Amino acid sequence: MQYDLKEVSEKLKASDWKERPLSVWRYGELLPILDESKIVTLNEGGTSLYKCERLGAELGMKNLYVKNEGENPTGSFKDRGMTVGVTKALELKAKTVICASTGNTASSLAAYAAKAGLKCIVLIPAGKIALGKLAQSMMYGAKVIAVKGSFDDALSTVMEASAQLKVYLLNSINPFRLEGQKTAAFEICDQLGLNVPDKMILPVGNAGNISAYWKGFKEFRSLGIVSNLPNMIGIQAAGSPPIARAVKKKLKRIEPVKNPETVATAIRIGNPISWKKALNAIYESRGTAEIVSDEEIINAQKLLARKEGIFVEPASASSIAGLKKLAEAGQLDKNDVVVCVATGHGLKDPDIVVEVCEKPIEIEANLDSLNKVLGI
Repeated sequence: MQYDLKEVSEKLKASDWKERPLSVWRYGELLPILDESKIVTLNEGGTSLYKCERLGAELGMKNLYVKNEGENPTGSFKDRGMTVGVTKALELKAKTVICASTGNTASSLAAYAAKAGLKCIVLIPAGKIALGKLAQSMMYGAKVIAVKGSFDDALSTVMEASAQLKVYLLNSINPFRLEGQKTAAFEICDQLGLNVPDKMILPVGNAGNISAYWKGFKEFRSLGIVSNLPNMIGIQAAGSPPIARAVKKKLKRIEPVKNPETVATAIRIGNPISWKKALNAIYESRGTAEIVSDEEIINAQKLLARKEGIFVEPASASSIAGLKKLAEAGQLDKNDVVVCVATGHGLKDPDIVVEVCEKPIEIEANLDSLNKVLGI
């Protein structure tokens, strides 16, 4: 795609990003929309970038931010990709859309398909999806099918279906999804005063999102809107870390994990479809990857909530767990501008909260009982 760098740069600098964070719809140079009348939107984007001073002090970081993508319409970053992906489905005259999902993709696609009037089919790994996400998909009217197997098995099935049944596939292998997701990088640049962070830390599951952010940052630099690029850092759970393992060994390909397992259901993916793009983003940006345990993820989820009042699902907390691990290992400078991406809202996966947090204390309904508990 060719850019008139000066023209696009001036248009974007003049845009009111806070009011219309996806105002780039107007400029075909940045998002691949041919027919604006087909745009399907639920007012996604425009999510907050929180300066986390208390958490930063805890971890020894002076310039720590969290980009809270849980503020999107269905509670996750997937909405950025679906607004573009479903719009393209309409442009291409698709009637039915399909995806495999660990939860967030399914709920997002179901919502945008409902808005567009399209039939929606989602395949999920049986017994491996958070109930909050499953409830969304069902309420939006998607046909939900549970596959006996992993996410990778479900993805293989929908890829076959899209080829043979002529249904439109909207997993992150679809390039239009990543075009929408890159807008989060645009927003971060704007929210930092047309600057980029030194370090971007993201959870990595199917690996499309880290690739999308890298694409967004590179496009803004090519347009002259920013002058430098961040180091991209991917975080994976210990039970499903194929990309992080490859990075640690400096390999150019991954070895899939056959039976991925982690409390962070959104990144419980052993054979990520976008692994090549993710490795490219990490290596090209001179970034790195880290592996965190389920215990570290849960502790980070609590830490973010209790220090900053931001409630995220376990997969989102993996970026905070990775930040903590890297900081403690001396791999981050305390003056670095660091942005951690929180990909989904905590209410997406409430069951884990019941398991890991202190249980409510039952008392009689009187002041004496309350005093005994509080020790006043």
